[in-house]
Amino acid sequence: MFDFAAFTGYFSNGYFLGGVLVTVGLTVAAMAGGLPLGLLLAFMRTGRWAALRRFAALYVWVFRGTPLLVQLVIVFTGLPQLGLRLGVVPSALLALILNEAAYLSEIIRAGFAGVPPGQRDAARALGLNGWKVTWLVTLPQALRIIIPPLGNSVNGLLKATSITSVISMEELMRRSQVLMQVRFDVLEVYCAAAVLYLALTTLWDAVQRRLERYYGRGYAPDIARAAAPAALEAARA
Repeated sequence: MFDFAAFTGYFSNGYFLGGVLVTVGLTVAAMAGGLPLGLLLAFMRTGRWAALRRFAALYVWVFRGTPLLVQLVIVFTGLPQLGLRLGVVPSALLALILNEAAYLSEIIRAGFAGVPPGQRDAARALGLNGWKVTWLVTLPQALRIIIPPLGNSVNGLLKATSITSVISMEELMRRSQVLMQVRFDVLEVYCAAAVLYLALTTLWDAVQRRLERYYGRGYAPDIARAAAPAALEAARA
């Protein structure tokens, strides 16, 4: 029978709850490292140099086409054979960053492609150089397109950190496994972990919605204002 007392007791277990902090830390660190690398790869994919375009395309192809679990094991057990020994935490972060950058690069590339070319042409006509066109004109408009899929990527990354438990990373899933082996509350501890993952993704969903409203504030009101006269005219008719 399901032990409800054991299930609720895990929410006051310090060791168990500490895994939530590790999970959040891994997510934030992986996203902080993956975003700059993803942005660089996106620029390489759309740049002038054919060699850089091919390298970025190969990188995205490899890291999107192979499982994160395999990449994690290669980083943790393969790099030491090349003389580069990393601990559990650096190995987990490196694998998550490299994997996440491949997905983020495609999200960023799609966001920049969604900005009308006329915006860049107008900025150049005003005398802005390439970097100013990117950071002052293209990027602010691309963010409106990037934020929704980027939020989904963060949501997925929160849950993907559980894979690092295979190399004994002390995040939420690994600590759930340790408690399960000690107390044999298989269903109870995994249900408690599922509730915490759900709470984390729900909190992020609220943040994502705020970001979407913030970066979309210059568009929805315009649509509403444009539609208002037509609606008023139709009502009069």
